[in-house]
Amino acid sequence: MTSSPANSLVIFLHGVGSRGADLMPLAQSWQHVLPADFAAPDGPSAFDGGGQGRQWFSIAGVTEANRPQRIVAARPAFDEVLGNIIDQHGLSQRLDRVALVGFSQGSIMALDAVASGRWPVAAVVAYSGRLASPRPLAPAGSTSALLVHGAADTVIPAASSTEAAATLREHGLEAQSVILPGVGHTITAQGAQLGADFIAKRLAAHSSPT
Repeated sequence: MTSSPANSLVIFLHGVGSRGADLMPLAQSWQHVLPADFAAPDGPSAFDGGGQGRQWFSIAGVTEANRPQRIVAARPAFDEVLGNIIDQHGLSQRLDRVALVGFSQGSIMALDAVASGRWPVAAVVAYSGRLASPRPLAPAGSTSALLVHGAADTVIPAASSTEAAATLREHGLEAQSVILPGVGHTITAQGAQLGADFIAKRLAAHSSPT
């Protein structure tokens, strides 16, 4: 998409087995709320389950015990994808103009990017995710996080977002969770609106006079 006068960037991070293009309709629906550029890269690896899908890390044989190590192993490729996009938009020195929006595995990676201190962006919106990063956590900067989760999610329990928000707050970040009754492992119109409003507010708070 064309450069925006606000010089802001929102990066969408898809779930396992999906593609970046699958989240672009959400970006298009946010254009009237967010004067920003949007990017939705593909994960660096082919999906284990076959097809055209991509993934940030393999979920084959994944367990609570080995998930943190898989996240660590995925960091270099993830950072390269994120860094290239941010560089292309000239915002390497202005991470306060960048927001990450993840779904499921994309949320896991987005939350890890912030919780590890590697990417102190302005805001993170994590849909249907969890904070599975290895401890200790070392967030940097003043990132604000919104975690949106469906109460009826059978893939990742809604409690994962509640716990993640609490952990981020314990480490000094502004974080809140919203649990939507009757919603499964998906992004609803209500959830999308919550995310757009949250990012708009956070980017406005970091805006500089022109």
